[in-house]
Amino acid sequence: MKKSGKQFAVGVDFGGTSVKLALVNAQGKIAAREQFVTAEASGQAAWLEAVAVCIANMLKACGLKKSALAGVGVGVPGFVDFEKGFIHDLTNVPGWTHVSLTAQMEKKLGLPAYVDNDANMMAFGEIVFGGGKEFQTAVFITLGTGVGGGIVLKGKVYRGAYSMAGELGHISIERNGVVSPQGRGGLEQYIGNQRIIEHTVRLLKAGHKSSLTKLCQGDYALITPKLIAKAAHAGDKFSLEVFDYVADCLATALASVTYLLQPEAFIIGGGVAASGKILFDPLRQHLAARLSPHFFKRIKVLPAKLGNDAGAVGCAALALASQ
Repeated sequence: MKKSGKQFAVGVDFGGTSVKLALVNAQGKIAAREQFVTAEASGQAAWLEAVAVCIANMLKACGLKKSALAGVGVGVPGFVDFEKGFIHDLTNVPGWTHVSLTAQMEKKLGLPAYVDNDANMMAFGEIVFGGGKEFQTAVFITLGTGVGGGIVLKGKVYRGAYSMAGELGHISIERNGVVSPQGRGGLEQYIGNQRIIEHTVRLLKAGHKSSLTKLCQGDYALITPKLIAKAAHAGDKFSLEVFDYVADCLATALASVTYLLQPEAFIIGGGVAASGKILFDPLRQHLAARLSPHFFKRIKVLPAKLGNDAGAVGCAALALASQ
């Protein structure tokens, strides 16, 4: 991390469901938080205004002036040209195609701004302040509204020839699988939040018995991955099988990544990863079944130490490192 008089930065984790902001100091500690619902600031102007208000609120809460900030980092769920701060497309957020976000933010906020893929930012946060500090080669995965990925090679985020590498959510796990704008059979089309819900509801409607029916009071619209995890932790066999399915799909993609890159570790964050052992135990089992022991015994599968804060902290870390 570079040393300067700027001891704080703002990280903005732009998710498909919510936008989480954190005011972070140079040691990676969060001093203040704000968030808003993505759908409630659907246009770019409304989004920028919401971000500006949140930053003002955090500075006020901490008794800081804008001059204390090194800048603002933003992680977005889609294809980004990092060098230009340009969004090509956001997979799960409509209306964000061909957007020069860095330029717009700097004009609106009067601060240096940096824009990258959200999973890259999670990866950066983990290698600077979290569970990736000990690894030189690691792959980071976010499990949430979508499925994101970030690659660290020799201690640095690898962005590829055109700044769009690491899109693990679009790795095909089924040859004739679900078709999406990003291709066919992509991992995200099976274990993104909504796909997990759809898979669960489909099985329940087919007659599978589960305590989920009672937990949601018979209203399947209330089922979320968090509710499924709650039932699984309570021992519901059906919900445990749902997480086994998620782990199996994820292991299918990670096995291919292992043979391609042989990372030291997979570090997994996001809302679904917060479910803990009901995901990680079957994931390790399915990964072991797909890999040669020569590969599996050398790889670690770990939860992100920064948890759901990884994205926002990583964005702030980028701003601090760029000053």
